[in-house]
Amino acid sequence: MDRYPITGRSLEWFFDIDGDLFERQYKRHLSGYRQWKDTPEGLHAGQWRVFPQNIGPHLSIDETSLSRGELYTIVTNKEAHGRKHSIVAIVLGTDSDVVLRALRQIKSELRNKVKEITLDLSESMHRICRLAFPKASRVIDRFHLQRLALDAVQEIRIKHRWDAINADTDGRESAKIEGRKYVAERLENGDTLKELLARGRYALFKSPEKWTVSQRQRAGMLFRLYPDLKEAY
Repeated sequence: MDRYPITGRSLEWFFDIDGDLFERQYKRHLSGYRQWKDTPEGLHAGQWRVFPQNIGPHLSIDETSLSRGELYTIVTNKEAHGRKHSIVAIVLGTDSDVVLRALRQIKSELRNKVKEITLDLSESMHRICRLAFPKASRVIDRFHLQRLALDAVQEIRIKHRWDAINADTDGRESAKIEGRKYVAERLENGDTLKELLARGRYALFKSPEKWTVSQRQRAGMLFRLYPDLKEAY
């Protein structure tokens, strides 16, 4: 249990023991936890953990939610590819001062050997990287850029959809006032305009070679009706 992520309960069958009791005994007596938590390393373990031995020339920093919606800032060694020895630092929260305090537990000689660090677009991440890894080139994660571009395309689609919904509502009200039945205009694929703008969202998240037949048709119609959407895409 010192070296591998196994539980005391998993040892019940092999050694004919009470797993829950063994876990309590392990934590309270065998592991040395009560002594460790009062050491300089253990005192701040609830706030951060750093692993200087895992640092390398190519790092990545990002924030993630691990449990109960709590955000953590994690620095990883990209060369470990998410496997053992990947984590360089894990810090509770995203406060740049707290993250910097944690990273400065790593000797500056090691931090100065970092050549490149991948990060998102947030100002706090840039500040952390600039001060903690002064000699590293900062590279924006392409997935964050892609997400921003996709969000911008979807924003245009949503604007047009609201216009279509409002036009449809106006048409229904006019028909009601005039005492006639309202029939929405349908396009060549059977969609109304607001249906096309709703159902076409999936095509706008993909590259053209990944479109299905129906998605290709909807995308073509969207681009014909809304040139600004085509240009943005």
